[in-house]
Amino acid sequence: MHELAITQSVVDSVCERAGGRPVRSVRVRVGVLTAVVPDSMRFCFGLVTEGTAAEGAQLEIDQPPGAGRCRTCAVEFTLTDLILLCPCGSADVEITSGQELQIVSMEVG
Repeated sequence: MHELAITQSVVDSVCERAGGRPVRSVRVRVGVLTAVVPDSMRFCFGLVTEGTAAEGAQLEIDQPPGAGRCRTCAVEFTLTDLILLCPCGSADVEITSGQELQIVSMEVG
């Protein structure tokens, strides 16, 4: 379960930035192509925040869709998984969205 390690890193970063102030909410952007399961991340968030400045904080997860651009025909299209095939049949695809994994914002109180 890589969500635990990812969530731990998020909480560590948030708590460091909070400087001891209580954290009320954290918003992260986790693209659909990252293979991170949002429900698992929420579960892990509750565990790893215990005893930290982020204990009791709300976790909000934005999930941008996957998108790609074919290097062969230049068409842009939606990706729902990591099978990188353009509708034209080419596998020469550049991922342009959906692999994001970042802390967008946090609210401290």
